[in-house]
Amino acid sequence: MFGICNLAIIPLRAEPSDRSEIVSQVLFGEHFEVVEELKQWRRIRLHYDAYEGWVDSKQFQMISEAAYNTLSKEPIILNADLIDYISAPNNTLLPIPLGASLSFLNHDDINTAQFEFDGTKTSGVQDKSKLIATAFMYLNAPYLWGGKTPFGIDCSGFTQMIYKLNGYHLFRDASQQATQGEALSFIEESEPGDLAFFDNEEGNIIHVGIIMENNYIIHASGKVRIDRLDHLGIFNPETQKHTHKLRVIKKII
Repeated sequence: MFGICNLAIIPLRAEPSDRSEIVSQVLFGEHFEVVEELKQWRRIRLHYDAYEGWVDSKQFQMISEAAYNTLSKEPIILNADLIDYISAPNNTLLPIPLGASLSFLNHDDINTAQFEFDGTKTSGVQDKSKLIATAFMYLNAPYLWGGKTPFGIDCSGFTQMIYKLNGYHLFRDASQQATQGEALSFIEESEPGDLAFFDNEEGNIIHVGIIMENNYIIHASGKVRIDRLDHLGIFNPETQKHTHKLRVIKKII
């Protein structure tokens, strides 16, 4: 069984319950495989990053295996505005967030031919220099565990979406992203767009941010914010304290 998200944003939960932790989100247009059924709940595996979790069966549309395979081969086309509206059936408007997928449009076999979108789209690989400009679109977005939009986002959702909007693929969680790319020995070797990872006392990767020029970093902590980065980690100028301990810097591009 296969499906596609036909609502703006739906929660991806750890367990099949409305009270369960939200581990990520499924944005409009994202497609997936259904790997398990339980009453009104479906455990899904997202095509983009193979991330798994539970969604309410009332919050997505079923598609055929052929449609799933077709979408999986299509170039990724995303909404490039903070929020826009797509024309839905019955002349209604559906809000969709930055990063929503539009790759399915005009596919009659997905039963979404009645959707129309006239907003700004982005597709293909962009220059690495555009990563920071994209990151600024999320500035001041509130921190939300499992979030992937400007209305609530977590640290790894932030980095994944910035890279995705520019045509680059990152895994979903910080610990997974830390396995990608080339490790750098010193901050001085980094350039804007590289990723900095941070660990806890047990040595587990728990945070990630995007390096900017002049030893600044943009990351999601309380909100998407800009702080200083040094060899110890992230320094918050408001509290005059280090908030995260630097583990490794990775060059993904």
